Amino acid sequence: MHNRCFGNGEGKELYAQYHDNEWGIAVHDDRLLFEMLILEGAQAGLSWETILKRRDGYKKAFYNFDAHKVSQMTDAQLEALRENPAIIRNRLKIYATRTNAQVFLQIQKEFGSFDAYLWRFVQHKPIINRFKIIQEAPTQTVESDALSKDLKKRGMTFVGSTIMYAFMQAVGMVNDHTVECWRYKK
Repeated sequence: MHNRCFGNGEGKELYAQYHDNEWGIAVHDDRLLFEMLILEGAQAGLSWETILKRRDGYKKAFYNFDAHKVSQMTDAQLEALRENPAIIRNRLKIYATRTNAQVFLQIQKEFGSFDAYLWRFVQHKPIINRFKIIQEAPTQTVESDALSKDLKKRGMTFVGSTIMYAFMQAVGMVNDHTVECWRYKK
């Protein structure tokens, strides 16, 4: 068994799989970056495990996170999603997905890709931290504050600094794997 930061124990297989195969690994694919941006926003106030269990529901509801299709969803389509038990049915979060897709496309247009825009906030290389236990990791940083502020200025919602720090951890802009974790050195 691997020594990992989180996802240990019985009933934590989904979490363990996410830890081992995704969390903290640098992402440069715009579609996956958009997916993680939306999922992290949906997670606000909930556990990440709750979102992971609904990830497939989100993929179906939001065209596998195709930002062009999501940006053109109608109010009627978004309202219908409020009855969908496969996703978090919070009205503000559902509508934020369309708004954020529209802003995401504007950023792609301006910078050539969302990836090019995003990674500027960490000088295009992951920030490597050295924590003994996962609880030592911060919930926000100067970088997540700057990213959050810029995304909000551009019109995105559910992109507060804490959400953006979790996003940065998820897409590998920050390596917060603990030094004892098997993933840390990878």
